[in-house]
Amino acid sequence: MTFDRRTLLSLPLAAGLAPAAFARTGARTGARTGTQASAAQPRASAMPAWPPAERFALWPGIPPGAPTPLPVPRPTTPVYPDGYQDYQMRGVVRPEVGVFRPARPDGRAVLIVPGGGYSITSLRNEGIDIARALNAFGITGFVLSYRLPGEGWADRADVPLADAQRAMRLIRANARTYGIRAEKLGVLGFSAGGHLAGSLAVLSDYKAYRTLDAADRHSARPAWAGLMYAVSNMDPGRSHGGSRTNLLGPDPLPAVQARYAIDRQLRPGAPPLFLVHAEDDNTVPVANSVDTLAAARRAGVPAEAHFLQHGGHGFGTRLSPRAPGSLWPQLFDRWMGELVTR
Repeated sequence: MTFDRRTLLSLPLAAGLAPAAFARTGARTGARTGTQASAAQPRASAMPAWPPAERFALWPGIPPGAPTPLPVPRPTTPVYPDGYQDYQMRGVVRPEVGVFRPARPDGRAVLIVPGGGYSITSLRNEGIDIARALNAFGITGFVLSYRLPGEGWADRADVPLADAQRAMRLIRANARTYGIRAEKLGVLGFSAGGHLAGSLAVLSDYKAYRTLDAADRHSARPAWAGLMYAVSNMDPGRSHGGSRTNLLGPDPLPAVQARYAIDRQLRPGAPPLFLVHAEDDNTVPVANSVDTLAAARRAGVPAEAHFLQHGGHGFGTRLSPRAPGSLWPQLFDRWMGELVTR
C-alpha cells in the first residue's frame, strides 16, 4: 500500500472510516502457511532447540492464578507448504524467556513476542528466527514463551500482559549480566504477539500482577515497540476474531475490551512505534495498523509505518529476498539506531 502526503495527513479521519477491503478477516489456521515465502529461501538444516541453553523462568514456581488441573505442555512442529518447519507451543505452565546473544553486542535489546492468535505461540518463525536476524545487527534477543489466556488462568485477559511485564522487569534487573543497556530495551511482537507488545507499550504501568520481589521495582515500559502485522483493536469485525475471543473470552466486559484496544489507549508519551503490515493480509486486517498509525499521530507519538502491497500474514523473516518487505529487519535496526542516537 502506498500513501501520498495528502492521504497521510487525512489518516486521523480515514482510520475511523476504513473501507470494507480493510476489514477482511481470516482463520488463524491460515496465518502460518507461509504462502508468500519463496521456495528458493534457504532452509535451516535442523530444527533449532527450544528452550535454548540460556533462559530464565518468569515466576518462582507456578505462576499466579493457575487453574486446576494445570494445562499440559503441547509442542508441535508443523511443516508449512514451502517446507519450512515451525516450532509451536500450547499449554505453557512455566513461562520463560530464551536469551539469544549476538557475537558483538551493542547494548540494544528486544523482547520478542511470537504470535499465534493467543491459542499458540510460534516460537521458531516469530521467535528464534527473529532473534537470530537481530543478532546480526548487534541486538540481543529475548524470546518470550508466554501463557495463553484461554487455558483456565484467572483474569485471563491480563495473563499474557503479566508475563510480558515481568519479563521486561527481569531483563532490566539483570541488564549487566546480559551485557545490555536497560534504557535500550524495546519490544517486537507479531500478530497477536504484536497486540501483546502494543499492550505492553500502552499499559506498562497497569498492575497486571502483584509485586513479587525487587525486580518488580523496575519499569516495564519498552523504549520502543515494533508491531508486525499486529492486532490493535478489539472491535468485532475489525480485529482478528480468534485473537479477540481467546484473549477476552466470549462475552467480555466493556471495560476489559476497551483496556486492550491498543489504538484507543495510545496517549502522549507512549513509546515510539514501528509498524509493518501487508495490504493482502487476510488474517489480521491492515486496518489495525492504519488505525494505530492514526492514533499515534493524534497523540503525538513518533511512528514509522511500512505498508506492503504483498506479504500476506505470518511471514516472519521468510519473505522472498526479492520482496521489498524482506528488508524490514534492516529498517527496524536503522530506525532503532536513530532513536538511541538522538
